[in-house]
Amino acid sequence: MTQRALLLINPHSRRGAAFSEQVKRSLEAHNLDLTTVEATPDRFSEVIKQHQHQVDCVIVGGGDGSVNATIEGLLETHLPVGVLPLGTANNLARTLKIPTDLEGACETIAQGKIEAIDLGWVNGHYFFNVAGMGLSASINQQVEKHLKRRLGVIAYAMTALRLIFKQRRLRAEIHCDGEVIRVKTYQITVCNGRYYGSGLTVAADAAIDDQRLDLCSLEIQHWWQVFWMIPALTRGQYAAGRGIRILHSREFAIYTRHPTAIDTDGEITTATPAQFRVIPQAIRIFVP
Repeated sequence: MTQRALLLINPHSRRGAAFSEQVKRSLEAHNLDLTTVEATPDRFSEVIKQHQHQVDCVIVGGGDGSVNATIEGLLETHLPVGVLPLGTANNLARTLKIPTDLEGACETIAQGKIEAIDLGWVNGHYFFNVAGMGLSASINQQVEKHLKRRLGVIAYAMTALRLIFKQRRLRAEIHCDGEVIRVKTYQITVCNGRYYGSGLTVAADAAIDDQRLDLCSLEIQHWWQVFWMIPALTRGQYAAGRGIRILHSREFAIYTRHPTAIDTDGEITTATPAQFRVIPQAIRIFVP
């Protein structure tokens, strides 16, 4: 049976405008009946609600921020979503093992295998992958969009190298399962998925359907020590007492002396004090 799909492509994503026609041809070749709406991500959820009775699923092309923009519409309509990784880091696609080549991603949707995954939540804002404060928020605030489109993850690396020299450690209080932990850290990352940043792994056993959140706090003494941590951060395997704290829970609360910006799936959306929790099996999504 032909599936009716609402196609939303972020025209400002790294590969969105250049590959939109190729995406349409590929999806139609897989016998998908497309309703294509040109909209920016701030309207994605509204468009999904408007078309909920005319389609069987939603397909979104863009990066993690673009997919994040569909969450409220998906939660209200209960439509499944397919992901076309047209952004920069595409961590959600990596977590779900969705092929990065567009033909493979389109085939994943056409095959029709759907699984339920968790969502993260912080102060009323949802996230598929990650929420962060400290260095990541500074990077997301200052990375230049034209460089991100042209250079991809290299733009993030360049911005990180420029900022890390002047980044100061953050004093924070983490509440986890009845315990209060006081830290001085360059970065606190709370993950719902497995991957974040540009190729980093929050924990070796992290999954987007494990009904927990994974917190990683970078508590090194000097910024340059982060370079020694890169292998561990890439694999998600950490030695105790080596400057990285890992916590697992369904809920966290984080407090700082002054309001500190928090990014969710790459966009600044809220600030501390912050209440985090996992929402199990909240979204249905096409997977290989």
